[in-house]
Amino acid sequence: MLGSSPTTLILGSLPSNTSLEYQQYYAHPRNAFWPIMANLFSFDLTLPYEQRCDLLKQHNIAVWDVLRAGNRKGSLDQNIDNKTMIINDFESFFQIHASIKKLIFNGTKAETTFKHALPSLNLSMQRLPSTSPAHATLSFEQKLEAWRDALSL
Repeated sequence: MLGSSPTTLILGSLPSNTSLEYQQYYAHPRNAFWPIMANLFSFDLTLPYEQRCDLLKQHNIAVWDVLRAGNRKGSLDQNIDNKTMIINDFESFFQIHASIKKLIFNGTKAETTFKHALPSLNLSMQRLPSTSPAHATLSFEQKLEAWRDALSL
């Protein structure tokens, strides 16, 4: 999901099975990503997916994944087979999208995988609590506050 001149790129690790099935980022009904975005940007969570994406683009936010491919059983990041991971082509991506100034990692796996592939990139980077329902150590309100702070809202 990419607008014309994004300034912030939110990176997940690899789409969940539900996201792949629906061809939508963060499609699992218990994933907190869209409820957090709806809260931060004051839109109706029941809007169609394309309209929610357009609203993020209007705020210069792009969404992508660190991995282009990888094998795993289920949807948990911890089950990704590291030997099968294929990293997206970020060098070309950042050449084309030089407007991006800030990277936000949706969870630890996205951050560690990205930093292993591109250890010295001159952009602001921040790991946030995963919005995955599997990451239950923080409440929705705690995740929301961390995301609000990172997006400076």
